[in-house]
Amino acid sequence: MYIINAKINTVTNGVIERGFLQIEDGKIAKVGPMEELDAQGDALDMHGFTVYPGFIDAHTHLGMWEDGLGFEGDDGNEETDPITPHLRACDAVNPLDRCFVEARQAGITTVITGPGSANPISGQMLAMKTQGRRMESCIIKDPVAMKFALGENPKSVYHAKGEAPVTRMATAALIREQLYKARRYMEDMEKAQNDEDCDEPEYDMKCEALIPVLRREVKAHIHAHRADDMFTAIRLAKEFDLDYVLIHGTEGYKIADVLLEEGACVVAGPILCDRSKPELRELTPANPGMLSNCGVSVALCTDHPEIPIQYLPLCAGIAVKEGMNYHEALKAITISPAKICGIDDRVGSIEVGKDADLVVFAGDPFSVYAKPKMVMIDGSIIV
Repeated sequence: MYIINAKINTVTNGVIERGFLQIEDGKIAKVGPMEELDAQGDALDMHGFTVYPGFIDAHTHLGMWEDGLGFEGDDGNEETDPITPHLRACDAVNPLDRCFVEARQAGITTVITGPGSANPISGQMLAMKTQGRRMESCIIKDPVAMKFALGENPKSVYHAKGEAPVTRMATAALIREQLYKARRYMEDMEKAQNDEDCDEPEYDMKCEALIPVLRREVKAHIHAHRADDMFTAIRLAKEFDLDYVLIHGTEGYKIADVLLEEGACVVAGPILCDRSKPELRELTPANPGMLSNCGVSVALCTDHPEIPIQYLPLCAGIAVKEGMNYHEALKAITISPAKICGIDDRVGSIEVGKDADLVVFAGDPFSVYAKPKMVMIDGSIIV
């Protein structure tokens, strides 16, 4: 298939004012100006339209809290144990939830989804396409991250139960304790593999789940709104040499220079919401722009269902309204989340070899009235 006569915003390699795309086996095979098109099969003439890479939401709970259901569809928080690294999002996400349809209709082709923030260690996040009927056909990377949570949420959940953690100290201590256990377990496993006189430790599913995190094969996504919680996240990450990402970063603008110095990445959001809890008292939609303008690597998220996922492009528009550079806002829902989450070999930009996930607009995709002309996932026209 060919797309011809389109304005192509590659995100990473500039804009082709009048270009073409060749798609083979669900991948981008060629991209360039129309003058370089030497052969043409079935073609879609997109004169007057702009092609972008499919949008990416870097932090959601899509399919974990099903739309229009109560407890029956609530599979996002296992509130019976504060330490649950062995839980896998793929066992809870319902890809047939109608919010996946709304995501596709808005041009969002990839999401990071997984458990919520009730537990200090909540479980394994995954990266997936928004099209498909069973998880095995949707997944890009599983696990893509281990979810940790600091601050208000674990305190609130377990204070109500009369269990630890009820303080920030206990939340950090529980995370630290489990990571120490997992590191000792990993060392004992390695020793047993290299020395036949040493026995393997008794199987521990929680420790097993954390070994890829300790080896930096899987990122640590750490929920932190307040500045002090972000510093705790960085402290823990340094202590265990974790490849970490700060999720939400609501007060990031207060410490943007320090985050830059630390090399921290921030998945910022939600910004299209009220200050519904104490940790959001200092929320400002200018936060993503202030971080980005300081040089911090930023992606945007809806935290669906906190903000319905279809409003991700609108959030990018609000970020621009509040001072974020337009191209940086576009990157924040395309290549930046792909890089931050380690899936940029597949998605996030229009480049040869990447998945043919594309979204086509006639006007500004950040406009409140913008609607895609076409959405493509893995080379198939979905919308």
